[in-house]
This record gives sequence, C-alpha cells and structure tokens, in this order.
Amino acid sequence: MFFTEQLELLLSTGVTLHAALVSLSKQTTNPVLRTLMEELSQGVMQGRPFSQALAQHPEVFSSTYVTLVGAAENGGFLHDVLKQLLEMEEKREELRSTLVSALSYPVFLAFFSFAVVAFILVFVFPKFGKMFISIKDELPSTTLALMWASDVLRYHWAIVLGVTVAAVFLIRSWVRSSQGRQTLDLFKLRTPGLRNIFVPVYLVQMLRTMGLSLNNGVSLVDTLRCCRDIVENTIMRRFLKEVEDRVQEGADFSVAFKEGAFLPPLVKQMITTGDETGNLGKVMIRVADYYERELGKRLQKLSKTAEPVMLLIMGTIVGVLVSSLILPIFKLTRAVG
Repeated sequence: MFFTEQLELLLSTGVTLHAALVSLSKQTTNPVLRTLMEELSQGVMQGRPFSQALAQHPEVFSSTYVTLVGAAENGGFLHDVLKQLLEMEEKREELRSTLVSALSYPVFLAFFSFAVVAFILVFVFPKFGKMFISIKDELPSTTLALMWASDVLRYHWAIVLGVTVAAVFLIRSWVRSSQGRQTLDLFKLRTPGLRNIFVPVYLVQMLRTMGLSLNNGVSLVDTLRCCRDIVENTIMRRFLKEVEDRVQEGADFSVAFKEGAFLPPLVKQMITTGDETGNLGKVMIRVADYYERELGKRLQKLSKTAEPVMLLIMGTIVGVLVSSLILPIFKLTRAVG
C-alpha cells in the first residue's frame, strides 16, 4: 500500500516511472523495501516493462496486481490503475480489520475464562481438598470432577502440556495439508452460521478483483486466472478454474458462473444481467460493495451478540466453580453442628 500510494502520487505530478522508483528507493528507510525499489528501477532502466519487473517479485505483488499494471501500461493509464489498486487494497484491509475486531473480544473472553478456571483448579481447589476427604462419598459430581481435574493439572502437568502441544501440532499439520484445507474450506461454506460470514468475504475478494480487472481491459480468462490467487478458499478456487475452462470452451460466463452451488441467487441474477448488458465489471464491483456493507452489518450484530453470550458462559462457569466449593462447605458445617 505504501509503495502503490507513493508511486501513484509521483506519477500524478508528471514524474517519469524510472525517476519515481529512484526517488522512492532514496526515501525508503526499510532496507528490504529499498532493495525492492532499486531492483524495480534497474529493470525499468534496462528496458523491461514495469509489469515484468513486478512479476519478478511474486511474494510481494500478486498476479492480479501484475496483470492490471500490464494492461495499464498498454493502455497508457498506469496512474489510474494504481489509484484503483490502492483503493481495493484499502477496502481489503478495512474488511480484515472489521473481521479481527469482531472476533477479538470473544476470543479474549474465552482465553480469560480458561485462565481463571486453570488458576482456581491449581491454586484454590487443593486448599479445600483435605477438608472434603471426610465427606467424599457425599460430594457433588461437579466437585469430584473438578478435584480430579485439579489433581491432573498439579501432578501430571507435563503430560497435559505434552498432549496439548502434540494436539496443536497435529491439528496445524492437518489444516495445512491438502485434504485438511479442503475439508475446512468446505466446512466454512456449508455450516449455516459460518456460511453467512465466509461466503460474503469470498464474494467481496473475488468480485471486486474481477470487476477492477474487466474495467481495465483485462480479458475474462486472465481475470479468472488471477482471481484464483486472491480467493482464500480451495473450493472457490476450484470453481473459478471450472468457470475458466468452460469459458475457454466457448460457454457464456454467466451460464458457467451460475453453476456455483455456494453462490447466493442475487449474485447469479446480477451477474447474468451484467453479462447480458455488457456491464459485467461495473456490476461485479457494485455487488462486491453491497456484500461488503452487508458483511459489516452482520459482523456488528455478531459482535454485539457474542458479548452477552460469552459473559453468560463465564457466569455459568463461575457459578459451577463456586457451587462446587460452597455446597461441600455447607455439608461440613451441618456435620460439625
């Protein structure tokens, strides 16, 4: 975003591309970014197209970025495309921050609840364990379960830690595997609660990039190929590959696109309308904007709903812990009386 914004600003003032890259390399304090600028300026100075120089750094510039810059070079509107790329990246960062802010508070409460429970089991319950030995047969089942958990954490913490680390490692390895990634991506698209969040996210990623590409003269096949690198879901990527193959075989884009099982009917209808009227790129951007607004509303509602739910769960956990301590104390008091 820094690179795109600064380069767009320099080009808008009439500075040549090579001079702009040299100026950016001198202004940049980050050594990695400075090296990148220098390599780009050297590539342009040697006569290579700017898009080819960008393509030498796929870890920084996506295929969509490179393709759009290449189309802009041929059309002579590089400054406009850089501005559009910057706006797209800003909206993507805004969407990412909205997702993080909506999920951060529930995750914090969950970890806080776990820490409180672990503290009580390790440091509080052992002090009452000796008191409860005389009435062990009369203890509630929750008290017995918590006492057992307390003993496990105190005397077998190394085993618990090892099992936890191994479980996290195995789950992480499975998620990174091809089968695990596909299963998880399919779960996101089919689960009712998650589907209402992740499908709009993928639609915004896919449609905004496709609309921007088509509006700047990129062919439909190249647009579909580039979008596969943008969408963060293997099932959606496979769907885009199928649409690309159908289009190369001569099928209409809207006909192939409507076969997506996870696409809402509104999207299929709007894409068909855009394809028939020749305004496919504009329609895609409008649909992406619509789902981005809807996603923001859903995330706000989810955040507001998650807070009382998590507080209710924490209250229930605290209630179980307190009752597991208080009830045996009452029984001891009656026995002494």
